[in-house]
Amino acid sequence: MRLEAKDKLVMIGDSVTDTGRAQPVGEGLFDALGRGYVSNVDALLGTVYPELAIRVVNMGTSGNTVRDLKARWQHDVFDLKPDWLSIMIGINDVWRQFDSPRQPEIHVPLEEYEQTLRQLVSQTLPNLKGLILMTPFYIEPNRSDTMRARMDQYGAVVRQLATEHEAIFVDTQAAFDAALQHYYAATLAWDRVHPTQTGHMVLARAFLNAIGFQWS
Repeated sequence: MRLEAKDKLVMIGDSVTDTGRAQPVGEGLFDALGRGYVSNVDALLGTVYPELAIRVVNMGTSGNTVRDLKARWQHDVFDLKPDWLSIMIGINDVWRQFDSPRQPEIHVPLEEYEQTLRQLVSQTLPNLKGLILMTPFYIEPNRSDTMRARMDQYGAVVRQLATEHEAIFVDTQAAFDAALQHYYAATLAWDRVHPTQTGHMVLARAFLNAIGFQWS
């Protein structure tokens, strides 16, 4: 596995990462890590690799776009001094284009998304042992669906950045696509975005597989 003893892993993103985590820093007892994939990742790391004492911190914030991440980057990333950083952002950047079409000022176009995420990655990578980039996703099997097609474009940006910077890449959309061979989309997320516990485990499994987690 890529993570080592005493490593500090900060996981940042939007509501899918947030899931009710503690404020201002998502770390500690009870539900401090939220009730989603971050908590699942922490629990499995602690169960299978207890000797490593890996420290997981949840810095997801509901409703965030990449613009919001940029605004809070100093406090929520640099000040926490992570060894490893995981980023999953882009769902709201796309979603606002569809659920709030008459408010273009809150839309984040693809070019801005790429430019901003690239800037954050470039600024932060020299301070990290490792970077994990997770695609945004839309739990919809029809790839011709307008929002699904747009989300795939944003996911392609994440893939490209991961390749350029030799980051670990987590294709969350592919993970959900595999699950959708057996589930109706609303079974995994009533709004196609906020996963059930099964959906969050799909995310956790994809994340752990990408970092070389040994399930046995």
